Amino acid sequence: MSRLSEAIAGAGAARGRRRGALVPYLTAGFPSMRATEELAMEMDLRGAAALELGVPFSDPLADGPVIQRASSRALAGGASLKGILKMIERLRARGARIPVVIFSYYNPIYRFGIEEFARRASGCGADGLLVPDLPPEEGRELSEAIRARGLDMPFLAAPTTTDGRLARIGRASSGFVYLVSLTGVTGARKRLPPDLAGFVARARRRIDLPLAVGFGISTPDQVRAVLRIADAAVVGSAIVGEIERNAKKPDMIRRVGSFVGRLLG
Repeated sequence: MSRLSEAIAGAGAARGRRRGALVPYLTAGFPSMRATEELAMEMDLRGAAALELGVPFSDPLADGPVIQRASSRALAGGASLKGILKMIERLRARGARIPVVIFSYYNPIYRFGIEEFARRASGCGADGLLVPDLPPEEGRELSEAIRARGLDMPFLAAPTTTDGRLARIGRASSGFVYLVSLTGVTGARKRLPPDLAGFVARARRRIDLPLAVGFGISTPDQVRAVLRIADAAVVGSAIVGEIERNAKKPDMIRRVGSFVGRLLG
């Protein structure tokens, strides 16, 4: 098992204590690159299992309005893929141990250069790559380059994914498989989909890797409910929204950290 798969499966621990396999998402560069770096350190200290670090993109087709706004502001502030890789390197130099999954649409990576990106991602201390608009059938070149450098590349599955395709996604993935909880974009929801448990159970029968569930998870109760059926809960819009509400406050890092602490339970 890789460090990432161990963390997602719950075998990893923060500071030697099991805290629950919560995977927070941050939009890199929102509200600034410096703030993102400090927030990432806070996620590590709070005991999150892993961190999804989002690369801002001008056309984030899988994301709802909260992350769309964050991406637009991050791009306006000069956030770039090169700068994000350098930030991960600084996190490792500061002693951050949390596994980092880079969350990026395909275009920024393609423009950066597949081999160069794989080399730089490995060298900076990243653990994996998640590309929401790249299906396994079209992701072989990137996946092979990433895995040759020792990083994991999970793929996504949706509730509408057929049983046969779930198995194919499991074979193509490494580290974990990301289960999208609903048919729609990211964003906090008041309740989890009623058929989520059945979807996770169906995926479990066909996929040998750890399963992480994301999209629409926003409260401690929802995190606990997801962790009863899956290996990890990914929380994005709720955390980015908390950052947005507190961005101008001097104790923003502490406030967001406290919110994540409540999600961890």
